[in-house]
Amino acid sequence: MKIAVLPGDGIGPEIVAQAVKVLAALRSEGMPIELSYAHIGGAGYDAAQDPLPDETLALAQRSDAVLLGAVGGYQYDGLPRAQRPEQGLLRIRKGLGLFANLRPALLYPELASASTLRPEVVAGLDIMILRELTGDIYFGQPRGIRILDNGERQGFDTMHYTESEIRRVAQVGFQIAMKRNKKLCSVDKANVLDTSLFWREIVTDVAKQYPDVELSHMYVDNAAMQLVRSPKQFDVILTGNIFGDILSDEASMLTGSIGMLPSASLDANNKGLYEPCHGSAPDIAGKDIANPLATILSVAMMMRYTFAREDIAQRIEAAVRRTLQQGLRTTDIMETGMQKTGTAAMGDAVVKSLQSVP
Repeated sequence: MKIAVLPGDGIGPEIVAQAVKVLAALRSEGMPIELSYAHIGGAGYDAAQDPLPDETLALAQRSDAVLLGAVGGYQYDGLPRAQRPEQGLLRIRKGLGLFANLRPALLYPELASASTLRPEVVAGLDIMILRELTGDIYFGQPRGIRILDNGERQGFDTMHYTESEIRRVAQVGFQIAMKRNKKLCSVDKANVLDTSLFWREIVTDVAKQYPDVELSHMYVDNAAMQLVRSPKQFDVILTGNIFGDILSDEASMLTGSIGMLPSASLDANNKGLYEPCHGSAPDIAGKDIANPLATILSVAMMMRYTFAREDIAQRIEAAVRRTLQQGLRTTDIMETGMQKTGTAAMGDAVVKSLQSVP
């Protein structure tokens, strides 16, 4: 199992270190895990004046999976767009052909009171948000800032999707739905955007191949409202790049903290890049207070989707839950009566729980 480890920026190195502890524990049990490290984001710029150095992309391409921490930092805000840390993330997704971004929003019973919504609204929450990752307005051309004939400056971006891009991510969505509760809600803005109208047409056509899946459509503004009004109505949410970016972050707060949300970005062969949904949080970097659980749970997703080791994925998830049952909490999920725990100590506790889970 060749895994490229890209710690990145901010809290990235701290949280990745905890996930690596889990991988090391599995390797000590005999799993053939090989780890190789490289720079990305601001760390890539510092090392090679490039947020995605050539050697980093090459390592990722020859690896079976990629574990990434986070990218970004205030000190890089003044760089030209092409050299900013976030461009490294966009480019590696494109370079690896990662088009399906899986973002589960699952509420652990132990954290029901940590959500900003009433426990009865979120108890039992289990949503899979599938975000298309390589198209849409983030990659559309033309884009830029120009001067109009009247001399006024104008910023512009282009939203577009090809039929093949929509079909392939829709296929993934319906396949996931078949393994869950057979409900898929496609989110768009078809009442305003031609791109969304086209999206809806193609998703509806793909649905004919999956008659057992109940397909519904919802405008993105309504979906945003419904996620906080009645989130348990959803099973699988399928949507485009920009809408998925926003909705998955919203859904993260249903679970108590974005620090609990893992993600997987997959190509057509289930090679994946695994990372927490949260950012680099430079304001808390180096303070040993970041929540590493989303990164550790991303390793569980890696075992499930890339390496087809459902047994190991379930062990890691069970270890995380057992750790929460012990009352251990990082600052972001801290509750009265619980034990405040640092980043490294939380990683150690999960490893200890993993070793006790058969």
